[in-house]
Amino acid sequence: MANMELIRGAHNLKQRHRPSVATIGNFDGLHRGHQAVIEALHAAGRRLRLPTTVILFEPQPREFFMPDRAPGRITRLREKLRILESLGVERTLCLNFDRRLAAEPAEDFIRRLLVDALDVRFLMVGDDFRFGHQRRGDFTMLQSAAQRFGFELERMPTVHDGGERVSSTRVRRVLEAGDMGSAERLLGRRLCIAGRVVHGEKLGRELGWPTANIGFGQHPPPMRGIFNVAVHGLGGVQPGVASLGTRPTVNGVQTLLETYLLDFSGDIYGRPIEVEFLTRQRGEERFDGLEALKKQIAADVAAARTWFVDHGYLKASSAG
Repeated sequence: MANMELIRGAHNLKQRHRPSVATIGNFDGLHRGHQAVIEALHAAGRRLRLPTTVILFEPQPREFFMPDRAPGRITRLREKLRILESLGVERTLCLNFDRRLAAEPAEDFIRRLLVDALDVRFLMVGDDFRFGHQRRGDFTMLQSAAQRFGFELERMPTVHDGGERVSSTRVRRVLEAGDMGSAERLLGRRLCIAGRVVHGEKLGRELGWPTANIGFGQHPPPMRGIFNVAVHGLGGVQPGVASLGTRPTVNGVQTLLETYLLDFSGDIYGRPIEVEFLTRQRGEERFDGLEALKKQIAADVAAARTWFVDHGYLKASSAG
């Protein structure tokens, strides 16, 4: 697999980046609908003998306009880029969504970025894609621009699952409900969260259950609860039980992913790991004090051990 080129900001576009075939969107989750877009983009790239370019925004526009009410992130930027690369995308242009970009008229965006900077020969967008100042840019505007500037324009193919459209909103909904099986089906893979192990408040260690912690910025994932997980990056696959949430028992504020590894010990601070979500045990709860929490963690770990034995991750002898 060739390495994907990441272009941070339109000011880093060079002559060699044009002409191109492109698609624009948030691509949160990179679910099966998004994967169909990438496949169609590859087909256009092969036909026109041009490299594929994915244009995305960071932060996502809704996170910029409504930081407190934006939906949870299914995939963080690093994860998104890793998946795009695995799908064979040749270039990703990451645009910083700021006040200036938000204020740019849609017509100017088309001319400056799509025509002048990228010389787009084929563009694919969702039929509900809106862009530019006050979201005035839409598919109709792009149609007239395509005629004027001579590029091909297509709507994203709609992928259905169980009679309903596959969308980021739907993926968030099943994740919030803890339905990891449906999430896996819609994503075409299990949900993973990658990051470096950070120092927490050492509460797990005090309670007798030391955890590997991954923090989030302003845009945590949409689900909460206790999950059985497989951890990659520490040599082999390590079974674990993870808590994802704000830790209401200790009045936590920030969302944290805390993973207790069932049969592993060692200093892993600063190490990059990937946490693969297998199934949810229960939702996030507030307990009356640390003793009740400690008791529940022991029950969660025991339940996780049983699940891992039943599903062939662990031998029965290590379930004691």
